[in-house]
Order: sequence, then structure tokens, then C-alpha cells
Amino acid sequence: MQLACRCDKDWNGYISSVANTLVIVESPTKARTIRGFLPKDFRVEASMGHVRDLPNNASEIPAAQKGQKWANLGVNTTADFEPLYVVPKEKKKVVKELKAALKEADQLLLATDEDREGESISWHLLQLLAPKVPVKRMVFHEITKEAIAKALDQPRDLDMELVHAQETRRILDRLVGYTLSPLLWKKVAWGLSAGRVQSVAVRLLVQRERARRAFRSGSYWDLKAKLEKGGGQFEAKLTSLAGQKIATGSDFDETTGDLKAGRNVRLLGESDALTLSESVRSSQWRVEAVEEKPTVRKPVPPFTTSTLQQEANRKLRFSARETMRCAQGLYERGFITYMRTDSVHLSEQAIQAARSCVGSRYGDDYLSKTPRQFSTKSRNAQEAHEAIRPAGESFRSPSESGLEGRDMALYELIWKRTVASQMAEARLTMLAVDLRVADAKFRATGKRIDFPGFFRAYVEGSDDPDAALEGQEVLLPNLAVDDSPTLQDVEALGHQTQPPARYSEASLVKMLEKEGIGRPSTYASIIGTIVDRGYAALQNNSLTPSFTAFAVTALLEEHFPDLVDTSFTARMEFTLDEISTGKVQWLPYLEGFYKGEKGLESQVQQREGDIDSSVSRTVDLEGLPCVVRIGRFGAYLEAKRVGDDGEEESLKATLPQEITPADLDAEKAELILKQKADGPESIGEDPETGDQVYLLFGQYGPYVQRGQVGEDNPKPKRASLPKGKKPDELSLDEALGLLRLPRLLGEHPDGGRIQAGLGRFGPYVVWDKSKGEKDYRSLKAEDDVLAVGLSRALELLAMPKRGRGGRTALKDLGIPDGSEEKVQVFDGPYGLYVKQGKLNASLPEGKGVDDISLDVAVELLAAKALSKKTSRRKKSTSTTSKKTAASKPKTRKPPATTKTGRLRASAVRVIKPGEV
Repeated sequence: MQLACRCDKDWNGYISSVANTLVIVESPTKARTIRGFLPKDFRVEASMGHVRDLPNNASEIPAAQKGQKWANLGVNTTADFEPLYVVPKEKKKVVKELKAALKEADQLLLATDEDREGESISWHLLQLLAPKVPVKRMVFHEITKEAIAKALDQPRDLDMELVHAQETRRILDRLVGYTLSPLLWKKVAWGLSAGRVQSVAVRLLVQRERARRAFRSGSYWDLKAKLEKGGGQFEAKLTSLAGQKIATGSDFDETTGDLKAGRNVRLLGESDALTLSESVRSSQWRVEAVEEKPTVRKPVPPFTTSTLQQEANRKLRFSARETMRCAQGLYERGFITYMRTDSVHLSEQAIQAARSCVGSRYGDDYLSKTPRQFSTKSRNAQEAHEAIRPAGESFRSPSESGLEGRDMALYELIWKRTVASQMAEARLTMLAVDLRVADAKFRATGKRIDFPGFFRAYVEGSDDPDAALEGQEVLLPNLAVDDSPTLQDVEALGHQTQPPARYSEASLVKMLEKEGIGRPSTYASIIGTIVDRGYAALQNNSLTPSFTAFAVTALLEEHFPDLVDTSFTARMEFTLDEISTGKVQWLPYLEGFYKGEKGLESQVQQREGDIDSSVSRTVDLEGLPCVVRIGRFGAYLEAKRVGDDGEEESLKATLPQEITPADLDAEKAELILKQKADGPESIGEDPETGDQVYLLFGQYGPYVQRGQVGEDNPKPKRASLPKGKKPDELSLDEALGLLRLPRLLGEHPDGGRIQAGLGRFGPYVVWDKSKGEKDYRSLKAEDDVLAVGLSRALELLAMPKRGRGGRTALKDLGIPDGSEEKVQVFDGPYGLYVKQGKLNASLPEGKGVDDISLDVAVELLAAKALSKKTSRRKKSTSTTSKKTAASKPKTRKPPATTKTGRLRASAVRVIKPGEV
């Protein structure tokens, strides 16, 4: 396959001499930003991401390939893994517009992102548009005037090794996903998916949950003393008794709850600790040793894709998806450099800009003596040149950026970390004092910050550096050997060892990167898919795997162990990286992975018959009086019992979604099965109606119900328990309160009623204005729907309402005449848009927030509503036509010839300068 690409000898001179230049980028936001830095006769268009891809479903397969066995896979594995690329329906208009723009152009610049995916998008554009004008690749890692000017001066050819690496990755992911997913549909449950990186990530979650389930808690006691010397108070903890170390949490075996074998420690029980606490009260305390150890802390490197996701999750509670979406917007609007990178390197320009910020804001004392540069230690390096940093040769301070909300928070995080990288080290002194009392030894520890250095700008895990400094510094009074501090109090403390923590998004990203699995730029979509497919739920910033995740992981571990092995997957990633540098040929690698006796295709065919569906749908958990199975509607318990007729029968009960695999024990299982067998147990009577109130467990968690289901009461009143409310702590009064929601709080000063209620998205307050117009606000974690009052409701209603995805309206245009819903302006992933109710309409190119009036917005929304109706009418007509055509005899047509954009083993040939 050859790539039609004409290049002249002096491209730079050619750019300046040709009037009509078409520049193609991925998004409208990026197009708007870059347009301001290009000559006026340059036209910038957006491809809206990928313009073509492998088919997602049968309807996208061209007629000529529909009968082929490989067509659903989208890759012809019998013909050099030829991919079947199609233009999705939603991209056809974009492609048509790009082709029309190209007809008016005398040259084409492809300015997609500077990474493998960006290179691949450019290649697809060339294949699809088939330009007959000179073509060049324009790359930059930040959208500033200087970077764009440099990119124009230094265009390059398409890098086919990067294209090969990205296309091989895409084909490989399709082979794994489309080969294993149908197997999971048959053997576990419909709609599940498998993935080269996704399945390994799910297994990591399951392994951690298994460890939590196997965990056995151990208990131990120690003492904490409060002492005083010279007016200064400090605390000390018991460390040893009669020369023997006191047991701590690290001395316990997680699987037995007992002390680990071979540990020479003393385990204190409650009575021992209480006796010892009384003993030391009447004894003299003496300082036995004082140690001061100076130490230095160096600033951490600037952000990479992975570390940005981790720190944004820890500090800002952003999901990986939110972080990448927000960072993409900041990059496209020219605030930060390219956000998909494994590099911690900073350019000279960036170092000087950061050092200038340090000098002006913190003073020269806080500046590192020499410019500080960092080197990448990641297993796999991505192509971007720099770390993520503020864009430009001088950094805009967060307060001068004009950003708000999430954008502001993320930009400030990036700004602080970049600036801190050029600051002086923090100097600290670690303090330790050993104290003797009778035959017990205590230790007091502290920390003195002698010079905060980079801590003034950035402290990992804290939003407020000043508060973090105060929290980090633990001072001890001046103590010397043989001093006798005075005991103020001593307390015996009991402790329970804790199970291994579940993965948060941050810790999962860190583990995936550590193991060399996948690319950091794909972690957000991988975690999103895991949650969307029901393999895990995100609760309190922790990823909790489902019973379905356990079933799928067990099947893959038994029958396809390599595909969920971290080492095997990491080697695959390394090979894909070597394809990008030309060290490995992509076609032989795909042949070896998919074909042959040990290839994935053969493995699936051989093992499909060996997999028993009833076994693969069963989750093997020890210690239960029943089994857990995966059904069409989720996980359920199944137990055998003897019925009233003496025959053995199967009892099944749905598992509430809130019960996790680690938390399901015999007691909970028996309670759920008993309720299913005997019916719900009443928790009391409603004095108003005389009906019994029941606590039940459903698929979506516990709920209360007034009365039983019957002919006279087919739909009894029900109410879910608020999030965090434990069923065993629910009182009758609380249950009655939930069943009587919504409750009236009072009148709004501007008219209309205010109520509190509980909906599918949690507790809320609502202002019922008039004519059906209602204004909702969710209650915060600290609010109780049964106790919230009118004043608090008014406070919440006064807060600005956030749109879908947490977006805040940029401008409120008002309510049009004859309407009941307001029109607002928002900024989304594809640029500015106006919104009224559920209807959105993009703003015209070049229009800003201040350019849009209510009348203009109404016109845009009306046009969008009309286009939707027309689209539905066309679809209806098309369906009718198809039905009519189905009754007519079919006439066989000769097969149509289509271009598939085949990627062959031989590299695409780009015509070199001088050949034309």
C-alpha cells in the first residue's frame, strides 16, 4: 500500500508562499486555540478524533464483507491481519466537510497530537482523504505562539513506525476482546467484556479482595503516655518491656490473626496493659537517650500522565477519566503542555519560567542553587518530549489564569508541582527520645522543619502547603539524658489489625505503571470500562470488585492464565514499544500471538467445550452455607433445603449490590436466605395506618416497606435506606420517616414550596416554583434528609447548579417567553454549547460566551430540535422502505470494491522531497 503524499524540496519556503493551507486537528477547542497563532489564510478544521475505526457492530460492516467469517472481528486474520476500517455514521458528515475543505487547499498540514494515537489519526486521514496536494506532519507539545511557529518551521513526514505500533495495538486489543468476550457471554453472563489490559486490572482488584476475605484480624494493646518538661508537653509510646519488643500490627499473620512464626515480641493483652499503666504511674521517668538526625527532602519530579492521575485522585478526588478530560481541555486551550507523556524532563524554557516564578513569589532563598533536571525511570517511555507543565515561556499564575472550578484546581496542581521542582530542598531534623520507667521503655518522636524549601509550594497529598507544614512539624521540648519529665497521664490502647486496603484509582494506576501494564494514557478509559461493565464499583474512592469480576477472573485464570498474568502482559507491552522503534516486526508478532497451536484462536476453540457454564457462573467462596452464582440480573445465593413435602429443593435469594465479596460471611448469607424462605420480619407498626413495616433486601440494597404485597396492596409504599445507613441500626421512627418522604420544609421567600426527599440519586431538596418548574439540589454527606431544615435547604438552593459531568453554567441567559426552562451556556469536551432542559446546541465557530444572547440561543436550539425531528423522520422512512423492499425479489449485484486501509508489513512509502 502506498501513501499519496507530495513533498517539495523546500517545504518551509513552500508553506510561506502558498496561500490556501488546510490544518487538521482533533477537536474544535484545539482548532479555536491554534487558529489564533496561524496566518489568516490558514484554515483549521477538526476531525473530532478518529475518522474511522474497526466496525463496532454488524450494521457498520460494508455489504461486500458481510458474508465473510472474519468481518465481525474486523480483522482478516487469514490475509496478513488486514484491518477492516469503516467510517462510523456519526463521522460521515465530518469526513465530507474535510474533503470539501481539502478541495480548496493548496497544501495540507496534519496537526494531530504528538503521540502514537495522534500519528495514527493522521495516517487514517491521509488514507481517507487521499490528498493530491503536498502534505506534512506538524507536531508540537504545547499550544503557544512560539511552539506553533517552531512547528511550522520544522514539519516532518509521517512516522510509520509509530503508526505500525498503534495499529498493532488496536488490532491486538480487538483480537483479545472480540475472541474472549463472546466466550464470557456464553459461559458467565451476557454483555461482559475481556481486554488485554482490562482483564489484568480486574484480576488485581480481585486478588486484593481475596486477600481481604482471607484476612483474620489480630488484637494487641500498648500504652500512650502524656508527659511534660519545662512547660512543654509531648507524647510517648511503649516500645519494649523487660527488654522484649512490644508487638505491633506488622507482627501479625494476615491469614491467621496470630503472631507470625519466629517473631520475638511480647503480645500485651488488655489486663496486662491496664496493670502496666497503673505501675508506671507511680514510677519515676528518666530520659535514656536523645537523638537528632538532620535530613533533606528533595522535590518530586513534575507530572507525567500517571502521576497526574494519581495525585489528582488523592488531592482533588478526581477520577482518572475526569483528570484526563480536564487536562485535555487545558492543553487544547493553551494552558498546559501535552498531557500524555511518561517523561519528567523539562525544557530549558520551562526551567527558566519555573525559576522565575520561584524568585518572584518566594524569594531567591527558596530557589535551588542550580537548575534541576529529572530523568525518566519508567519501563516504557512515550514519545512526548516533556513532563506536563504550564505552557509557554512564562507561566501564568493560577490566580491570573481566569480558570474556575475543576480546571482551576488541576491547573494549580500542575503549576505548583512544576514550580516546586526548581525550589530548594526542605531541611528537617528528625527527633527521637527514649525514656525508661521501671522495666518499660517508651519512645517519643518529633520532626522540626528547619527550612521549608519546596514545601512552601507543594506537599504531596495536601492541598494547602502551609497547613501541611503545620501538620508535619511535631516539636519536642528541650530534653537531655537523665532528665525526669513529669507524667500527666497514661492510657492503655487496644488495636485491631486492618485488612489490606482496596485499590483506589490512584493506587491501581500506580500498580499498573509499576508492572509495565498498558499505557498511562489509556488507564482512564480502562478504569472507566471496568466500572461501566460492572466489574467494580467506586465507593468512597475505592474500587470494590463485584462477584461477576470474581467469576470472570477465575475462568480466565484457569483456562487462559497468560492473559491475566502481569508479567506476560508487561512483555506484550514491551514488544509493542519495540515495534514503535522498528526493533520488532508487527506482522510476525501478531501471527505468533493469534495463530498456531498455542495461539489465542486455537486456545479458545479447544477450551470452549471444556468450560462448564454452571461451574463458571459459580463463585467459590469458603465458609458459606450456600454458593454464589451469577445470573441474568446479577449475583444470587443458592442453597439446598428440605421442603414441607420432604423433598430437597433449591432456595435462591438475590444478593444486595452493597454486599461485597470480602464482606459476605455465613451470618449475612443465612440472614438473606432466611428472609427469602420465611418472608420479611416486621420491625414495628405504623401507628397511622396500622400496617406492619418491614426491612427487606433487594438487588439495589436494603429498603423499608409498609405492608405486604397482595391483591389489595399490589404496590406498597417503599423507601431505600440512605447511603451509609446500616440496616441493623435502623429504628422504627427512622423507617417511618423514610416512608413519609417527601416532607414539606416550608415556603420559599420568592414563592413556592420546598420539600426534602429521597430519589434514585440520593437525598435532595426541591423548590417547587410554579407551572411544573422545579429546582433540585442534592444534600451533602453531612445532611440528614429526615432532619434537614428550611434554612439549610435555602442555603443549598442558593448554590450554583452544576450540569451533567459536574459542569457549572458559564452564563445564565434566562427563560424564553412561553417556556418554563432556562437557557444556559456550558463548556463541554467539544467546545461551548447552549442548553435548555435536555436539548443542547453547539455555538457557531468563533463565538464566545459574551457573544451569545437569549434570542441567538433560542434560534440555535430551535434549529437543533428541527434537525433531530428530521433525522427521526428519515430514520422512520428508511425503516419503512426496508420493509417494503424486503417483500420484493432481490437482484444480485456485483460485489462493490471498498478500500479497507490495509496496513501491510512493508512500511508505507512517503514520496521524498525532490521526487516530484
